[in-house]
Amino acid sequence: MKIRDMLVPVAEDVHLEVRRIQHPTLEGPTLVFLHESLGSIGLWRKFPEKLAAATGFDALIYNRLGYGRSSDEPLPRPYDFQIKAGSVWLPRLLDELGLDEVILVGHSDGGSIALIAAGAMGARVKAMITMAAHVYADHLTEEGIRDMAVRYKDSDIRDRLHRHHGERTDDIFYAWQTVWLDEGFQHSLDFSGSLSAIDCPSLIIQGEEDEYGVPDQVTRIVDGIGAKAIPVFMPETGHSPHLEKMDQVIELIYDFLLSREGEKIAISH
Repeated sequence: MKIRDMLVPVAEDVHLEVRRIQHPTLEGPTLVFLHESLGSIGLWRKFPEKLAAATGFDALIYNRLGYGRSSDEPLPRPYDFQIKAGSVWLPRLLDELGLDEVILVGHSDGGSIALIAAGAMGARVKAMITMAAHVYADHLTEEGIRDMAVRYKDSDIRDRLHRHHGERTDDIFYAWQTVWLDEGFQHSLDFSGSLSAIDCPSLIIQGEEDEYGVPDQVTRIVDGIGAKAIPVFMPETGHSPHLEKMDQVIELIYDFLLSREGEKIAISH
């Protein structure tokens, strides 16, 4: 597999930082990874590369606006930042790269954005996997964010994030904390239209010990999508299943996307 890093223009004076993992020959859709609120290309670690190798699909990992070397995002973060990320900026990125068939893989905020994107892009999305996606701010969401705010000041978390985000670290952290604790943002969240528009096979994963979300997050997502959505609750797993139990998650996704005989479910269904 070949790995390339690049900047891709998506509008005048707006670009997104991208990492592409490509096989010698492309077969099937491209895995597109959407990172969490404090995430980045690097914070996915080896997960995208390993999943690409296991499935045989190419992979696209990118930093949203305001992250890494991508262009700045407007701050304070507007209430519709998820909608724009999923229905405007991601489709433009895929257009620039000529990717007509994709499989979305989203974690946390990236999972929520994947739901919006899958609803907005229709048949272009052949399958979707979310991990710890949110469709509303529950009590664990709020408690987790408030706890992280304390630890951000009193531990080495800021230093560890700084290795990936540099001078943007504080902006990224406080943009996440501020918008999710804003009652106006919480009241504005409405995923009903996006969920009902999703028509692709969907694997909805959450750790049973997720410190940022209650099980009802999965229930609402699955109920909103309907019969094509499969819920998976992983025991002894927290907010980041793909990092805590990487091999198990890869096996789950492999079984979801490809049968043991190699039939590509994401394409044939």
